[in-house]
Amino acid sequence: MRNPSSLKREFLKKWMMGLQIYTTSNENMTVTERKTAIKLSADIALASSRNCATRWSRAVIASASVDNRSRLVADGLLGRAVCERVKQISNSKITRSSWSSGKILKRSRRVRRRNKCKKVVAAESVAKRLVQKRTKVLRGLVPGGEYMDEISLFEETLDYISALQAQVDVMRCLETAYNPSSSS
Repeated sequence: MRNPSSLKREFLKKWMMGLQIYTTSNENMTVTERKTAIKLSADIALASSRNCATRWSRAVIASASVDNRSRLVADGLLGRAVCERVKQISNSKITRSSWSSGKILKRSRRVRRRNKCKKVVAAESVAKRLVQKRTKVLRGLVPGGEYMDEISLFEETLDYISALQAQVDVMRCLETAYNPSSSS
């Protein structure tokens, strides 16, 4: 993990660049378009500040390549070649990861069938279902999480949370800088 202050500085720099790229392509924006521009450029800036080193950042950048405006911002912050490479990497890892997890699942079912004659304690079964349910929810929250195994999911979640915390801190600092009366 990186130093949080350097992550914040890099995020702020890339976020401002992303906003500039987005707004130069559309001078007369509505409130909804401004909201979209802020969110889009913040997401791409946050992912690009991680230098595509994490799966969630690659998933965000790969999903940004779908829309023309978001592609324009991503290309401006990272460069077109990097965006294309990230998209190819994330597509190949998605396929490979889902294949291997299916193979592991089949193997675990075989083992479970062999052990079926043993009685399972009710509390253990309930706890297992609860963990599976919460893991499924977590997979939906982390970008690219649906294609990760559990250990990678937890590692990526920790990194994603720290990046989101840095994003929130930067946005709070900007808010207090532009509106000093709200800080009290």
